[in-house]
Amino acid sequence: MTPSNNLFASIDMGTNSFKMLIIQTDKTGKFLTIDRHKDPVCLGRDFSSSISKESLIKAVTCLKRFNQVLKTNKISPQQTICVATATVREANNVFDFKRSVLESIGFEVSVLSGEEEARFVYLGVLQFLPVFDKRVLVIDIGGGSTEFVIGEKGNVVLGVSLKLGHVGLTQKFGKDWNLMEMREFVKLVIKESELVEKIKAFGGFEVVVGTSGTIRAIEKAVFNGYGKEYVESNEVLPRDCKREWKFSRGELSGVVERVCREGEEEGVKREGFFKRRSEFIVAGSVLLEEIFEAVGIEEMEVSEYALGEGVIAETLSKSFEGYDLNENARWQSAVRLATRFSGKKGIKSAARCSSIAKEIFEGLRKWSEVAGNQIDVFLDAKDLECLEASCLLHNIGFVNGKTGYHKQSYHIIMNGNHLQGYSAEEVKLIALLTRHHRKKFPKFDESSLQEFADELKQKFTVLCAIIRLSVVLQQSDGLNFQDMEFLHSQEGFKLIFREAGAIASFPLAGDMGKELRKELEHFKTVFQQNLLLEVLPE
Repeated sequence: MTPSNNLFASIDMGTNSFKMLIIQTDKTGKFLTIDRHKDPVCLGRDFSSSISKESLIKAVTCLKRFNQVLKTNKISPQQTICVATATVREANNVFDFKRSVLESIGFEVSVLSGEEEARFVYLGVLQFLPVFDKRVLVIDIGGGSTEFVIGEKGNVVLGVSLKLGHVGLTQKFGKDWNLMEMREFVKLVIKESELVEKIKAFGGFEVVVGTSGTIRAIEKAVFNGYGKEYVESNEVLPRDCKREWKFSRGELSGVVERVCREGEEEGVKREGFFKRRSEFIVAGSVLLEEIFEAVGIEEMEVSEYALGEGVIAETLSKSFEGYDLNENARWQSAVRLATRFSGKKGIKSAARCSSIAKEIFEGLRKWSEVAGNQIDVFLDAKDLECLEASCLLHNIGFVNGKTGYHKQSYHIIMNGNHLQGYSAEEVKLIALLTRHHRKKFPKFDESSLQEFADELKQKFTVLCAIIRLSVVLQQSDGLNFQDMEFLHSQEGFKLIFREAGAIASFPLAGDMGKELRKELEHFKTVFQQNLLLEVLPE
């Protein structure tokens, strides 16, 4: 399959919710999730042995909304993968469900087996954590089932799916929790599955990684001291720079003890912290504690990526020749950092900034090669990767407020050993590009650049001019950032965009117009040529 643009999407129809990811990729297969949509369809709420008519209506309505988003982004059905998990595969009317979705929306639904689901979860983890060379046990708690997979170097060694999920357990044991009965039930299912024996027979594991919303919510509760004083979900303390994104068995037990406390006041506190997930967090946390106990887990790392990203990785491996699951380790560490500090809006703007910067960089490099290296500095693939990482991370400092956020971005990058695979010099270059992407254009003798050799200072100046212009341009509404072209003629450089909306133009008035004109002047100073901006109709 040859994609018509660099966007792909995955739709995961789970027991508790439907989730859609939209990712931006390039010819190497490295990708960035630029949009997420989630709808609490909850197919499993009234599930017995079949999907009810009401649930089917909600499912189709949700998928129609998703499809409208895909059409807006010009993502074709060939670039969209739609999968279903536990509730759909267990339903006796699964074929009716698939036919209704196909006739109503045109989506071909792939119903995953438990083993397939486990494999995709593992592939997703490999896109987020540097565990390719380790024997890793991945655990994904869903609404209707829990997936266990042991993988090593991209290969699945063992995959097990158990019919234990937070929605199913909540329904089975009701709101008047009999925690002892629920624990005994979980223990029995694990014992009868021979999960522990299978794990031992296949050589055990070196590291444990947890995915899914339930596990991420537990990690958040551990970090924020749930049950004591905690930070609201839209805040991140400066200490978040040191966040380890893992928790121990003892820390998990502390969360379980708190979420299982009875009383109206505790219920209000639980709902305030866990929001919509509060309905199922008791079952999910108790289930995870029993898994820790049975398997002998002492510590669990947490991945932001899971099934949806795994489906994307599989698709990209078929779309791009030579795609390597472990090739983009450096890029993945930048993505991890951006994901953990930027919200949905921040990631989208960072992705737009990266697209513009890459187009300008590659256009300049081609022009330089033809014109005899007139930039006075050689630009290579690693320079582009540092530029893209800087674009991706330029706004992460917003977690501590808008004032001076570029300085905060610099400090987050420089503290915490977040970027893996980059040299110390490259990390400093990335951090300085985020530090100087706004406010005064840095001078060649800037004190922060003193440790750089002259050639690297020149390279920094070139990259800085690109990121500063890209940050301003990405704020323009109505432009198609997937369809750009950077050209050169006798009159100078030209950057051409296509319209993405009814009205598209570059802001030439107000503060934004002032910033754009200023960055165009900086660009002219660095490259000794004008840059014209043009918007063409679709």
